[in-house]
Amino acid sequence: MSDQTCIEFKNVVAGYKDFMILNNLSFKARRGAITLLLGPNGAGKSTVLKTLFGLLTPRQGSILLDGVDISGASQKALLAQGIAFVPQGRNLFPQLTVFQNLELGGITLGMKTTHERIPEVLDFFPRVKERLHSQASALSGGEQKQLEIGRALLLRPKVLLIDEPSIGLSPMLVQDVFRLLRKLVEQGTTVLMVEQNVKSALKISDEAIALESGRLVLQKPASELLADPNIERLFLGGAHAPDATAVV
Repeated sequence: MSDQTCIEFKNVVAGYKDFMILNNLSFKARRGAITLLLGPNGAGKSTVLKTLFGLLTPRQGSILLDGVDISGASQKALLAQGIAFVPQGRNLFPQLTVFQNLELGGITLGMKTTHERIPEVLDFFPRVKERLHSQASALSGGEQKQLEIGRALLLRPKVLLIDEPSIGLSPMLVQDVFRLLRKLVEQGTTVLMVEQNVKSALKISDEAIALESGRLVLQKPASELLADPNIERLFLGGAHAPDATAVV
């Protein structure tokens, strides 16, 4: 894991119309690490990912990737720079096959490159590989999530943004996804993750960043936060308990 900064938010203000979610947010995420975003419902965790991926344009401040300002860049440009996003929920073409969904995931690469890369992606997901010609709608929830991640991996991203990967998955599949993320990081990928399964996510993360009202309130190694006796009160219960089904 590198000590070099991969992603940096500098006094970022962003939101929807006149409602600002991120309020002068500043933080750094290291290259080749899993950085976990924590905080109560509405804190701005998912908004960080959407703003980084160009779905929202910062009103103020700047976002840097390896020291280069990417604020307001198009999603096509961000994909070309190696940023991939796996959003919350299901984001597949249900009537298309697994193979066709993968082809669409690599549309910016061209078909020749996409077809060359599909086998290496499927090696990560043996069960999805077995169902290559099934409709995506026929896959289980866990298989669909694996397909979504596989589609992102076609781009060989240097930065993977992933929002609530455990929703709808069995505990065993959650651990499979987490192991995959850890393997990607060991291969050099930088991961920025939002996850409501806080304790399990902290176990595989390197850094933890806590937000409240769109501001940074804490950043420390994930192992230290996992050992904090106040973790239940801060993130898993009480007034600040996150709703697993409603995340900004």
